Amino acid sequence: MDADRLTLACATTAELRAARRAGARTALVGLGAANGVPEGALVSFGLAGALRDGLPAGTVLDATRVVDGEGSVLWEGEPLGVAGARPATILATTAIVDGAEERRRLHERTGADAADLESGPLARSGRLQGVLRAVSDTPERPLNGIVGAVTSDGGYDWSGLVRAFAREPRGFTRAAGDARRALRRLTAATREWA
Repeated sequence: MDADRLTLACATTAELRAARRAGARTALVGLGAANGVPEGALVSFGLAGALRDGLPAGTVLDATRVVDGEGSVLWEGEPLGVAGARPATILATTAIVDGAEERRRLHERTGADAADLESGPLARSGRLQGVLRAVSDTPERPLNGIVGAVTSDGGYDWSGLVRAFAREPRGFTRAAGDARRALRRLTAATREWA
């Protein structure tokens, strides 16, 4: 697939910066594509939460399928061919999943390896060409309070960041570090592919 024809659709400004550092064409779609779905061929790009054990933070995923909460296929296709990325099934969710048991239950019910909020709306647009995600959180290493630190349009909620840090400084610091590491690995993988 010709990477030059594709737009990397990112939920957050951090993901957008990672995609731009890789030299790719980008669009900021916001959480759950709240900003709308851009025209043209799209790749769902950014961070994802692992639903099963064995996918540590920083693992790059090149999806072959997107499913809904019942396991029904919303999109299926060839992987993008990103070197070092693992093939995966992505669960399209409408809310962030952070509890370990809920993650495992969703994996068992749907067969999905990881979840994100944007792949569903992008798949439903009929323009999705692939999903390239890096695992930022896992059943063993949850997001903790960092969940409320991003606004629906993809920007930062600075007061939410401060509250999250104040409530759980150790968990917040760990989750932020995992997200930064995941974005670095995603940028490196994308740079070689794009």
